[in-house]
Amino acid sequence: MKIVILGLSITSSWGNGHATTFRGLVRELRNLEHEVLFLERDVPWYASNRDLPRPEYCQTELYTSLEDLQQRFTEPVREADMVIVGSYVPEGVAVGEWVLQTAQGIKAFYDIDTPVTLAKLDRGDYAYLHPSLIPRYDLYLSFTGGPTLDLLEQKYGSPMARPLYCSFDPSLYYPEMVEVQWDLGYLGTYSNDRQPPLDKLMLDAARQWPEGRFVVAGPQYPEHIEWPANTQHIHHLAPAEHRHFYNSQRFTQNITRADMIKAGYSPSVRLFEAAACCTPIISDYWEGLDSFFTIGEEILVAYSAKDTLAFLREICKSERKLIGERARKKVLSRHTAAHRAKELEGYAAALMTVAKPVAG
Repeated sequence: MKIVILGLSITSSWGNGHATTFRGLVRELRNLEHEVLFLERDVPWYASNRDLPRPEYCQTELYTSLEDLQQRFTEPVREADMVIVGSYVPEGVAVGEWVLQTAQGIKAFYDIDTPVTLAKLDRGDYAYLHPSLIPRYDLYLSFTGGPTLDLLEQKYGSPMARPLYCSFDPSLYYPEMVEVQWDLGYLGTYSNDRQPPLDKLMLDAARQWPEGRFVVAGPQYPEHIEWPANTQHIHHLAPAEHRHFYNSQRFTQNITRADMIKAGYSPSVRLFEAAACCTPIISDYWEGLDSFFTIGEEILVAYSAKDTLAFLREICKSERKLIGERARKKVLSRHTAAHRAKELEGYAAALMTVAKPVAG
């Protein structure tokens, strides 16, 4: 297939989880012999923080405005077998309208932020998607599965809503023999809704266990936050450093956005990346978590600092290793970027079959 993707970013992973998702997916689509053109709005924030300006596995083009996009890329969009518009694309409603009017192949919306998107729609916030566009996209690809897919079809009129979860790259995330620096670590950008559970599950545990070693890595944390004395804060950790970060922890903490907890079935890419490194995960709970990992065997769930401390202090090294190995085996069997590319290929094949006229 010839595929055009209009996404938030593939050239810069700074402050967003979209780039790593698109990189893995596009690379694996190329490995399946599909041809991908990635179109990205040239914005100052990403322009000054591009860690992969020219991906080798696709043609990447920057555009400066909606008019520039239309003038330069109408023909590739019209001729593509599939055109995918991603969430958080600047002027996403206008971009989507243009794609729906122009493209002759499959037209898809890829929502990397489904719970956030639906919360926005409920508030009448149509920053990058309008409800009227959803029935017109042939395919709604969602980072969230479960009941949300039914909601997209039944309430919003999507003709075909399917999961296309986040994924990881096995060549980038794997176990390493490195010195363990921390008992528990957390990787994530600051957000108002994640900070209370981070305090409850991790930072309170750090305060109650002065001998423990803790670390939080991520940008945008307010200056007024008072980190426990035994907790290190790393302001930014480039993706290339994530594997070493996970391998340097005895356990890693997972904290989920409030909208994702409400929707359920919304795994974070951090879950898959940490699991791929064999680092045991201590997570908050959300509906559907057990459809991705077996709780107690492949992942640990904490509801309080007491739970967190029990895991940190009572689980022996051999059991910790087993939990990590089981989780790694699970994600290798289901959640690599190659799995996502094959799933997308399958969805496209089903739509193309439906679209073919019946002979005779």
